[in-house]
Amino acid sequence: MTEIRVPTLGESVTEATIGRWFKKAGEAVAVDEPLVELETDKVTIEVPAPVAGTLGEIIAKDGETVAVGALLGQINDGAAAAAKPAAAASAKVAAAAAAASAAPAPAAPKAPPADAPLAPSVRKLSAESGIDASTVPGSGKDGRVTKGDMLAAIEKAASAPTPVNQPAAAVQVRAPSPADDAAREERVKMTRLRQTIARRLKDVQNTAAMLTTFNEVDMTEGMKLRALYKDTFEKKHGSKLGFMGFFTKAVVQGLKDIPAVNAEIDGSDLIYKNYYHIGVAVGTDRGLVVPVVRDCDHKSIAEIEKSIADYGRRARDGQLKIDEMQGGTFTITNGGIYGSLMSTPILNAPQSGILGMHKIQERPMVVGGKIEVRPMMYLALSYDHRVIDGKEAVTFLVRVKESLEDPARLVLDL
Repeated sequence: MTEIRVPTLGESVTEATIGRWFKKAGEAVAVDEPLVELETDKVTIEVPAPVAGTLGEIIAKDGETVAVGALLGQINDGAAAAAKPAAAASAKVAAAAAAASAAPAPAAPKAPPADAPLAPSVRKLSAESGIDASTVPGSGKDGRVTKGDMLAAIEKAASAPTPVNQPAAAVQVRAPSPADDAAREERVKMTRLRQTIARRLKDVQNTAAMLTTFNEVDMTEGMKLRALYKDTFEKKHGSKLGFMGFFTKAVVQGLKDIPAVNAEIDGSDLIYKNYYHIGVAVGTDRGLVVPVVRDCDHKSIAEIEKSIADYGRRARDGQLKIDEMQGGTFTITNGGIYGSLMSTPILNAPQSGILGMHKIQERPMVVGGKIEVRPMMYLALSYDHRVIDGKEAVTFLVRVKESLEDPARLVLDL
């Protein structure tokens, strides 16, 4: 008999929800055949069968929340009958009792001073996990809470059983609909990804001093360059030439000139990033995900276009890895592909800036004292005013505009 357990889900991800089982108890399974779908707050992953055999007892049912390492089910060798639930339950109880008797009783932690300051790493973990650091027993000097204490508390909370009815649902209670309307409504439980999107976006609005500055860019030269080389580009690199490569390189140039836009707050410190990992927002049927193209200052436009195309394809297929969506320093979102003319994007915490691209639309513009029709795009930079001053935000957006209106600047790194 082989156990099926929740695999390591990635940095800061400690639990998942059972999406659905692809097999029923008693059905034959092959090695590496997908058995169960797990939904985390970042991605959806499939757990493959470690061995061939027959699926035995399914321990974690659809919709249940499980921690990393939790037992999901069992595979019996060959055509062996499924293990009886009672026997499995007895084994688990015995194992738990043995573990409890073997574990020494922890010493009572010393209470920290009431005004003891929390370390930045502790504050960050507390904010991300929602666990109040003051309720965590401290093992540091004078009973202070350490990063290790917080990680242990998060792991303990993740392994604890999750109630079916989450109290978070009671935050905003909806008045019941009239019977006539209720019969025509459909209630669907939010996925973990959608819940996380909702929570993170609201957290940003509650914590960051967020505002948006606007500009517009004349895309004439960029569109000429694209039209001139798109066929040659695709033949050589096997990827279509879009505008995201130009925008990403323009953003990197702006971040180099205005480092504050590439910074983030950590407690009372500012962390300036001397690397350029650009997140690219991708809309999928499951919700919005932001894969990260790393070290864009060392990549060519062709390499960036290839990475974005690959991420976009795998995001829509639900095949992104968790580490591919972590570590971004700045985000670009393109509402123009859906027809958006203007928007105010919300920050992707803990980043301090996000650039919104929009629809390219021909408009009459005054050029050299004459009215000409030009393909124009509105740009929107949302930023955290705690980190970035208004002058820096406006200057950054002007740098991006200048680079896009004269694409040769991107090639010559000007």
